[in-house]
Amino acid sequence: MKFYDFMRNYRLFSLFSCLLLVASFAIGCIGCGEDEDDNVNGEVEAYDASEILDHYANNVVLEIYTDLDTKAGELLTAVKALEENTTQANLETAQEAWKATRIPWEISEAFLFGPVDTQGLDPALDSWPVDHVNLQSVIDSDDELTVDFVSGLEDTQKGFHTIEFLLFREGDQRMASDITAREMEYLISSVMNLKDSTAQLQNAWASNGENFSNTVATAGADGNSVYPSQSAGLQELVNGMITIADEVANGKISDPFNEEDTSLVESQFSFNSIADFQNNIRGIQAVYTGNYNNDGPGLDDFVSGEDSDLDSRFKSEVMSAIEAIGVIPNPFRDSITKNRPAVQNAIDAVETVHQTLKQNILTLVEESEFN
Repeated sequence: MKFYDFMRNYRLFSLFSCLLLVASFAIGCIGCGEDEDDNVNGEVEAYDASEILDHYANNVVLEIYTDLDTKAGELLTAVKALEENTTQANLETAQEAWKATRIPWEISEAFLFGPVDTQGLDPALDSWPVDHVNLQSVIDSDDELTVDFVSGLEDTQKGFHTIEFLLFREGDQRMASDITAREMEYLISSVMNLKDSTAQLQNAWASNGENFSNTVATAGADGNSVYPSQSAGLQELVNGMITIADEVANGKISDPFNEEDTSLVESQFSFNSIADFQNNIRGIQAVYTGNYNNDGPGLDDFVSGEDSDLDSRFKSEVMSAIEAIGVIPNPFRDSITKNRPAVQNAIDAVETVHQTLKQNILTLVEESEFN
């Protein structure tokens, strides 16, 4: 090949190589620009939380409230049997029915928003501590203790803890023979009033009732003024867990512990306090995992996809809190003075759950993009 031909071919080859390099660079830049636009618009990273919200509303919250109403019905059956035949066996059956009804209620405290709040059902069902003097004044009065009368009483004179006081009294096993006619009348009407409240609450979420479940499940849909975005719905869910974690760590356990005052202990007459606290944390567990009676999409599906270490850590913290509460010797009202290290460990464990929810999980939801 002549030198002239060689140089001509070389220049052509170099030109061709440069053109290929420029074209490749241009294509690469176009691709980069499209990725940046997608990230700016949130199109790539947006998460569809519709299945989580739907399962939460219909298979967690509604299922728990349905269970609560069923158990309240069983409690009513038990106290009516006690009224008809006031035996020790029937009293103990009613006591166990009260404890069984507490389980779904305490679990449900992980979502004290919506109708339970707006319809005033939370304080009517579960105000404490009860006032012994006021309770006795009702018993000693000449008022006819009908359901309507009980419904109009102060919140601390009805609901779970009035029933607890009448069934258990001071923690020692109550004798059925000690129940007076007035106490029985007050007991029956109080349980009937409680059952009316649980039915009202279940109806408020049911699809064939007021259907608040649909309001939560369709967060972000057009026309949803309560939850205009999926993020708003998920934040409500997380804030419900934050509220009960804070209450258990810094109220239910801490208040009687710090004051060394047994009158501040929830469920003190039945010695059911520790079970109550554990079920509050199990409520957090059910909400987070979407698992109550049947498993389904939960908030953990979103969190694990964004930060698997956070998901694993939080699940471990929840289990540790349940276990730490369970280590406290029963009854809790004695342990606030006799077993203070165990109580403090439980406070610390629940506070860890509280802080992770508030500082990490809520922040993750607030900063993420949803459909």
